[in-house]
Amino acid sequence: MADLREALRAALTGLAGAAPLHESAAKLFGVLGYASERTAPVTTLAEFTALLREARRLSARERGLLADWRSAQIVFQLTEEEIAGRPGIKGDLDRGRVESFLFIAVDLKAGEAGRSYPRSRLADVTRAVNRRFRMPAILLFRHGATATLATAGRRARRRKAGRDLLPPVTLIKDIRVTDPHRAHLDLLAALALPRMRERGGGVGSFEQLHRAWERALDAEAINRRFYRELFAWFERAVAACRFPDDGAGPGNAERHVIRLITRLLFIWFLREKELVPDDLFTEEYVRSALRNHAPERTDYYRAVLQNLFFATLNTELAKRAFSARNRDSHRDFSKYRYRALLTEPDAFLRKLKRVPFVNGGLFDCLDDYQARGAGGRRIDAFTDNVDTQGRDLQVPAALFFDPETGLFPLFRRYQFTAEENTPLDQDVALDPELLGLVFENLLAAYNPETRDTARKQNGSYYTPRRVVDYMVDESLAAALARWAAPADGDAVFWRERLGYLLDYADSAADAGELFEPEENGAIVRAIAELRILDPAVGSGAFPMGVLRKLTLALRRLDPDNRLWEEYQKERATGRAGAVVLDADDEAARSSELQEISRTFQTYRDSDFGRKLYLIRNGIFGADVQPVACQIAKLRFFISLVAEQRANADAADNYGIRPLPNLDTRFVAANALLGLQSDSNAGLALGKDLIKPIETHLRHVREAYFNARTRHDKLRLREQDGALRGALARKLKAVGFPHATAAAVAHWDPYHQNASAVCFDAEWMFGIVDGFDVVIGNPPYVRGEKIRGKARLRAAYGDFFRDGADLSTYFFRRAVDLLRPGGLLCFITSNNFMRADYGQPLRSFLKRHAAPRLLLDLGRTGTFDVAMRPCIVLADREKRDLFRAATVRGAGGAGSEAVADPAGYLDRHGFAMAVTDLADAGWSLAPPEYRTGS
Repeated sequence: MADLREALRAALTGLAGAAPLHESAAKLFGVLGYASERTAPVTTLAEFTALLREARRLSARERGLLADWRSAQIVFQLTEEEIAGRPGIKGDLDRGRVESFLFIAVDLKAGEAGRSYPRSRLADVTRAVNRRFRMPAILLFRHGATATLATAGRRARRRKAGRDLLPPVTLIKDIRVTDPHRAHLDLLAALALPRMRERGGGVGSFEQLHRAWERALDAEAINRRFYRELFAWFERAVAACRFPDDGAGPGNAERHVIRLITRLLFIWFLREKELVPDDLFTEEYVRSALRNHAPERTDYYRAVLQNLFFATLNTELAKRAFSARNRDSHRDFSKYRYRALLTEPDAFLRKLKRVPFVNGGLFDCLDDYQARGAGGRRIDAFTDNVDTQGRDLQVPAALFFDPETGLFPLFRRYQFTAEENTPLDQDVALDPELLGLVFENLLAAYNPETRDTARKQNGSYYTPRRVVDYMVDESLAAALARWAAPADGDAVFWRERLGYLLDYADSAADAGELFEPEENGAIVRAIAELRILDPAVGSGAFPMGVLRKLTLALRRLDPDNRLWEEYQKERATGRAGAVVLDADDEAARSSELQEISRTFQTYRDSDFGRKLYLIRNGIFGADVQPVACQIAKLRFFISLVAEQRANADAADNYGIRPLPNLDTRFVAANALLGLQSDSNAGLALGKDLIKPIETHLRHVREAYFNARTRHDKLRLREQDGALRGALARKLKAVGFPHATAAAVAHWDPYHQNASAVCFDAEWMFGIVDGFDVVIGNPPYVRGEKIRGKARLRAAYGDFFRDGADLSTYFFRRAVDLLRPGGLLCFITSNNFMRADYGQPLRSFLKRHAAPRLLLDLGRTGTFDVAMRPCIVLADREKRDLFRAATVRGAGGAGSEAVADPAGYLDRHGFAMAVTDLADAGWSLAPPEYRTGS
């Protein structure tokens, strides 16, 4: 393996030389065991372009893609003779040899200002070339000092007649040709034909080689391997570290370590974008920066990492300085600490000078400003009083630097990308979405109710991405069809067109092919008005899926962001006239229009403005575990950072817009329990006595979303606390129980270790009339393992059943959280369809949220082996028919349904009447199996 890596390193270096690219490419492919004398007699770019045109005319868009090409040449055509190890036939390109591979080298102009080419553009080129050949084409791009290897999958199945669906593209992207990343060398080595033969299974035919490449480039398999290694590190860290008590009960060390991982992974993505110096994570630099660096000491965690977290990433550039260690600055956690641990404190400050301020709350120091004697808590223990705090904090440096078991060597074995993969194109690297799945597994292993099962599952305790995308697509298309109308009144085709809009694989990237201009505007407005909740958010898979798909739709409908910007200004104007607050708030509100203009001026052709205002206005989450909310926020932060580019202007924070504060978008709360009022009071939030306070509270939390300075955040938090106290007093006055009023007063959305005992959308999010979509994967906890049953019994009354699993109550609660016409989409256990305890739920859904779709996945082996999942899409509208399908048996059919739920329903689905769903039990039987058919 080491010899192969060195040979690859030498071959990659050859790509930077003066030799023609096709010759250097042939040497690289030869190192991997691929060679042939069959090629095409074309030597110029014009001849290659003519070869493409022979098969199919190039569209205007495709001609634009070729504008960046310097040269292109077919290196060789690999036939089954060479794959099987037999001598090939020298000759010209044979277009009739379908079962062969084309290896093509493309030299591109260097990216703008040395920047990398966007993944989507390279993927589009790969597809454009593959559309001209009957056999798969593997492209090697050279762009500047980097190279990318790209392959296209088989043509996607045509789910709808007349729609040309695009094939997926997989890339090994941005390989540094003179200094390749270890992960890139390993990926290329995995593609070597001799190694594939050594691993067994036979690679002697076109089909076998095609499958072997797909296995070698499986990003999810890489993710599972990363999770196993990270989980082993997690367990070592929990055992080796000591942290102050965070006051949130059992699992203190686990929570601290998960929080540490979230912070470091976010920083690693910043490092990939060259926003944080790499040598902060090298032992060579640390030995020179610290006075006393040793594997067992905590000095690195304190002096380097904590100073990076709190005094750098969470502090504006102009305010960075060491603490004076006096009463004024001792508890100012924006100041640097640990001067005595550093060899050259001023040099350390210079090292961090170009790190931007990111805000967002991920790097808020969780220590209280009050002294311990006054009730303050030291959670992060960011203090110069290391003698007194040392007993509470121990994080050995070996955890980060040990060559075999350290976290940073682990990170360096993998390639990371801040750009999220899609079903249509993916970089074989760890992207934020895949890391979300890692965190879902960590959360499951930390949660006492799922810990044992999750640890046995070895990294599969999550909702597969294809299932998430399918559920998001179905929910959003149905919601948009309800709130935006077609110009021609054709409701059936309207729903199909909206489905195409949300489908990555649909070739109509230009929405002009699908919609009239007035329809574009109606859909953009409907998207802006959507409000979506995941009540058991976990690591944020479903909210992230919603963000990705709505961003895709806006990009297609409104490529220059004109409509989106116009609507944000309209919305801001409405907010400005809704309430008059104090002078500071009024000034902040009046500047909002200017801020919107600046955002879209800077990010006119970017997804940043799309994502920012989708997150601000439409996407919400709740979870009983505070650490889950932190992880969900992390994924949104990375998604926003991925859209930004740094520049050299320190006055503008090096071009990085500080992140919003998501504390009032993802809240730690028990979504199953709502605010309770006395039955004789009959009063709800929003009455005249309460509404002014609620309105003021809502505007404070809106202001907090964009607050950047520590002073502004503290001021708004104090206002929030005072308003919660006033609201609690008013609630008591109108008849709410003292316990409910106390819950309102004491719930602090900015406390990262606190969880509210109940959930209320109006109180927490300012949403009065419900959500358009409630979506997610509610936790499956058997009835006998549920804690706090007394509260559930009191809250759900006759609906409560002692043996019901926890997801039963999520269904009931979700319907209550929907607005009229809203949609519910869950994947959960199918037990409720037949078990006795499910009878109240079955009856309730038929009356109040009739199914639109039921897909019973049976024993797929995808989730906890004790759970047989099903996907339910229902809405608060009366309906007669719904679509259904059942996976019978285990293994192949279940895997097929999970890999492509839409396709499985197309092939095996059937219509059922809602009246066929008996309260005694739901049976999803095809028509031919029903009684009397």
